[in-house]
Amino acid sequence: MSNTTIAVGSDHAGFHLKNVVAEHLRGRGVEVMDLGTDSEERVDYPDFGEAVGRAVGEGGADLGVAVCGSGIGICMAADKVPGVRAGTVHDETSARLARQHNDANVICLGARLVGESVALAAVDAWLDATFEGGRHTARVAKLDSLLPVE
Repeated sequence: MSNTTIAVGSDHAGFHLKNVVAEHLRGRGVEVMDLGTDSEERVDYPDFGEAVGRAVGEGGADLGVAVCGSGIGICMAADKVPGVRAGTVHDETSARLARQHNDANVICLGARLVGESVALAAVDAWLDATFEGGRHTARVAKLDSLLPVE
């Protein structure tokens, strides 16, 4: 994973888990781009989901991990950014499949739903997996071709 940059971001509910994930990633030799938040003071999850999404979608980071209380809201925000395929994951299996079948370039975690050890195992499973291509390639292309509703 050397030469890989992963953007991380969270709201206040995900602050602690984001920091745990960031430290774990650094231990794997990954460059971490920490986009905040920087405390447990209440903030709005869309701001940080968007920041992670933009970092990945615009090429400043290779991948992203976003954390909020449930993992859902921050995922919705990240997934609004063109070029992002974000998925909320809850364990190793959902994380691995997010990469293998959906080529997820951002995963989202719910700090109120998964513990630290499960979250770190999920991050590792996602990073260690590769996109399978094949029957999934056309489906991912369809995802990438969806346009925002105006």
